[in-house]
Amino acid sequence: MPATCTGPERWLLLLGAPAVAGYPLTFYPAVARTGVAVATVIALGSAPVFAGLLSWLTGQARPTARWTGATAAAVLGCALLVLGPELAGRATPVDLTGVALAACAGLSYAAYSLIGGRLITRGHPSDAVMGVLFGAAGVLVLPLVPLADMRWLGTTRGAVVALYLALVTVYLAYRLFGYGLRRTSASVATSLTLAEPAVAAALGVTVLGERLPVVSWCGLVVLALGLVVLAMPAAAGDRAGRFRELRDRVAGFFGG
Repeated sequence: MPATCTGPERWLLLLGAPAVAGYPLTFYPAVARTGVAVATVIALGSAPVFAGLLSWLTGQARPTARWTGATAAAVLGCALLVLGPELAGRATPVDLTGVALAACAGLSYAAYSLIGGRLITRGHPSDAVMGVLFGAAGVLVLPLVPLADMRWLGTTRGAVVALYLALVTVYLAYRLFGYGLRRTSASVATSLTLAEPAVAAALGVTVLGERLPVVSWCGLVVLALGLVVLAMPAAAGDRAGRFRELRDRVAGFFGG
């Protein structure tokens, strides 16, 4: 793919690979310092905000009032959903370094979403774009492998987990994400990924028999409403586009 890119597009690839590599390098240390819930909320909640700001600063798109309101509602709902069990009284203060690392993870997520989205909308295949970005990011993090304890890969359970992470959470997930970026702006796409905690909570309740507190259920409702409002403009735009196309065809038929 780099051979078919213009000079500016190659620079985008060079920026995108460190952005992809930066996500795990900041998110997992954030989880270790703040816990899964806090790190997830900050990373996923900040990503749409960063995406909107970066889109605005780079001249790709200016955040609309509908996107701002829907994203704010979705972020609030996500926070209530994930942090619900802990809101009753947190005994230990939040680690500020962990919070900063989680925010950096959100910035990395937003950056490579915007870069990937720009390359895809310029006509490059989504599979090729995601493959190059993630492949180059993998090369960048290789020097850190000797510093990690990799003995778990030698066990059957560890090998199965690694295979699942590679095929499902990386290959399949980001291949679908790449397809989505072809028809959806990066700011909207990162906002829609806030549905991830909602799906996890629903699976926890239905499959694992977990119980959510009332505040988490309220957060789930707010999150769902935000995502519905966020998805409405795209659907309305598609309907309007199809209507205009049909109208033009009918007018051309009777006029010709």
